[in-house]
Amino acid sequence: MAVELLGLLLLLALSHAEKDTCLKSAASCDECIQSDSACAWCTSPHAQVRCSTAAGLQSAGCHQRFIYNPKGSTQVVRNDTRSGAADSRTFFLQPQEVSLHLRPGVRQSFPLTVSMPTDQSYLPMDLSDVPAGVNITFRRDTKGNLHLLQVTVEAAECPSNGTGPWSILLTPRHISLSVKLEITLVCRCNCTGGREENSPGCSGRGALICGQCECPEPYIGQQCQTNSDPPSSWDEILCRSHPTAPVCSGRGSCVEGMCECNRRGNPTEVYSGRYCECSNFECSYHNDRLCGGKGRCECGRCACSPDWIGEACSCSTDTTSCAAAANPMLCNGKGLCVCGKCECEPPYSGPTCEDCPVC
Repeated sequence: MAVELLGLLLLLALSHAEKDTCLKSAASCDECIQSDSACAWCTSPHAQVRCSTAAGLQSAGCHQRFIYNPKGSTQVVRNDTRSGAADSRTFFLQPQEVSLHLRPGVRQSFPLTVSMPTDQSYLPMDLSDVPAGVNITFRRDTKGNLHLLQVTVEAAECPSNGTGPWSILLTPRHISLSVKLEITLVCRCNCTGGREENSPGCSGRGALICGQCECPEPYIGQQCQTNSDPPSSWDEILCRSHPTAPVCSGRGSCVEGMCECNRRGNPTEVYSGRYCECSNFECSYHNDRLCGGKGRCECGRCACSPDWIGEACSCSTDTTSCAAAANPMLCNGKGLCVCGKCECEPPYSGPTCEDCPVC
């Protein structure tokens, strides 16, 4: 009972640990990453959830390699060093040029060294060249005639007038030196330009963009599989599972009252059933494998191999790993064996709940 109560409290804590502010209805990767700086996009063609936090996408079954979550970057373009001996009477700035790719809401920083005359104690920066919506701050550490500035740049949002690049100058007041910043906002996904027309993943009709199908009229559905046009003949009534259902489930053609199911670009992926309502590839994924690689996809449901259960056959019923060699009791009697792993009751821990540092 104590272990079950602990599990319930843990689930409640996790459900509130991370507030997902991402736009679930985002129609594109671009719209998703612009909705919040914490939002990421799943580019897997089989994704059930497209826009969420990176952790939320992983929880929904999206493999990490399919998660697009840009953070921006900083690159020093020009970093000349002072020629000759240091002169305590003149100014020098290093680096001289920096390129920044900013995702709105994500800060980018770089160090700026300012050499200045010893009789100067403060060097104000002229920020009049900075565009609206971009914020630049400085944190200073003075060592002799060297001022080490940590420059932090952040953009508030993606503007309507473009994403750059913009060239601005950080210029200390009353001197002729400056640092050039080239700022580009990350408001578009790099997969947006990789449009695959007539993709097999979109039933050979639509364009695959960032893992998602863009369907031409009159086709709709996750894979452009459904024709939304009204029926052309009464014969098609025999090819519908119910009066308002798509002909042959939108996955085939009606020929003399019989459904002929569409063929997929991948010959191992097959539609079947009287109304083409079944498939052997539209099941849950685990670790980026259909039915976790531990079962078969039968008409949209995983038929798991022996010793495996769950929607995606991801849970092992084998309890061997939950018992120590010297103790046949599962989880030492101090926890529950869940999917082949012990969930220990505090203060017990370890693979079989035999470790107790305070016992």
